[in-house]
Amino acid sequence: MWNIQDDIKSLDKQNFYSSLFFPLLFLVTIWMVKIWEEVMGVSFSHYGVFPRTAEGLIGIALYPLIHGDWNHLINNSTAMLLLSLGIFYFYRPVAYRIYFWTYLMSGIWIWASARANFHIGSSGLIYGFAAFIFFSGIIRKNTNLLALSMLVTFLYGGMVWGIFPIRPEMSYEGHLWGAVAGLILAIYFRKEGPQKRKYSWELEEEEDKRRMDEMKKTKEVQENDEIEITRTRPLNPFTNQPGITYTYKKKDREDEDVD
Repeated sequence: MWNIQDDIKSLDKQNFYSSLFFPLLFLVTIWMVKIWEEVMGVSFSHYGVFPRTAEGLIGIALYPLIHGDWNHLINNSTAMLLLSLGIFYFYRPVAYRIYFWTYLMSGIWIWASARANFHIGSSGLIYGFAAFIFFSGIIRKNTNLLALSMLVTFLYGGMVWGIFPIRPEMSYEGHLWGAVAGLILAIYFRKEGPQKRKYSWELEEEEDKRRMDEMKKTKEVQENDEIEITRTRPLNPFTNQPGITYTYKKKDREDEDVD
């Protein structure tokens, strides 16, 4: 016997696992970069963003993949995985675009305005994703997304202090510009992906409003057709003889023109 609940659960599982693919791929990538550094005995920190220099431009593409030490990487990994999963699970239609634009905008803004130092780490993306999830839930007024926004606030509310220059070794500029990118993207993509749930009575109200608008337009057209028009035509345009005055309804005149 067909059980719709089992099908829904199966689809949810498929959606969850497919949403996990890219976040895990990114996580494996940043771990492989760190392992490579350790094995080769080198540091890739100089491939980060160095503001306002031609050499630092390459960092726009590489800075989220590089971490200063294992603690830096471990601290970013959990938040990166959970927030990325939230983006892909709840905002699948725009997830890759959110990833791309958060990555690009935060990197460019760091290069353009940050302090003269190498900026590395995926925390800029983390702030971008957290801001996107938080503001999207508020803007869209979707119950599930609002719950997700509150969860992000509960888990990562303390991140807000990261946008201030509290610790000199921390790239607060990356956090700040990541969050700004997330806010901008939440506004820009507000009409794509999940929207506010509409209940039956709201749909009925919209249908009633649409019908009233149509009736109003029809009435205006009918009233416009009933307008009387008065025109005077001279019997002879070359004399001063009085002309003939015609009074007719607009609709009747249009019918005559058609005939």
